Amino acid sequence: MTEANRKSLSKFMSLILRHDPAAAGVTLDRNGWADVDELLAGMNSTGGSTVTLEDIQEVVANNDKQRFTFNDDFTKIRANQGHSVQVDVELKETRPPVVLYHGTSSKFVQLILDEGLKPQGRLYVHLSANIETATKVGGRRGSPVVLVINTEKMHDDGFKFYLSENGVWLTDYVPADCLHIYRID
Repeated sequence: MTEANRKSLSKFMSLILRHDPAAAGVTLDRNGWADVDELLAGMNSTGGSTVTLEDIQEVVANNDKQRFTFNDDFTKIRANQGHSVQVDVELKETRPPVVLYHGTSSKFVQLILDEGLKPQGRLYVHLSANIETATKVGGRRGSPVVLVINTEKMHDDGFKFYLSENGVWLTDYVPADCLHIYRID
C-alpha cells in the first residue's frame, strides 16, 4: 500500500471510528469498539477501492500517531482518543507531569487566553508531553503556537487527567490561568 493510500484510509477510519460511524453503517459499542468485519463491509460498501483486513492492520501498525487499537484477537478495533461521539474508551485517571503542551494555530490564541482550552466538539482537550508534538499539531492549520499547561496546579485544583493508549494526555478543560504561550513560530 502506498503512503498516500495508507493516509487516505487512516483518515476514513478516523471519520468512522471517531466521529461518524454511520458513514460506513458501523455501530460502536459503549467503549468505542467496532466489529472489524462490520467495518470492512461498511468501508467496502461506500464505493471506494476494496479494503482488506491486511490494509487495516497496516494502517494500525504504521500510523505515526497510533490512533487505533485492535483487541487481542483482532475482531474489534477502536480509535484511542479524539472522539466527538459519546464513548468511554476506558481511560484511567493518571497524575500528569508538572507541565504539558498544547499546539494551536495563532488565529485561536487570543480566544484560548481569554476562555481557556475547551474540547471544541471532542470529548476532551488534547495535550502533548513534548514541545515537538505540540508544534506539529499547532502547524496543521496555520502558524503554530505552543502553549504550556501548568498541569501540576490543575491537578492540585482537582482536574482529572487521562493518558490514552497512544500517549495523548486528555482533560475536560484547561482554565486560562493555567496556561501561557511558550513560543510563536
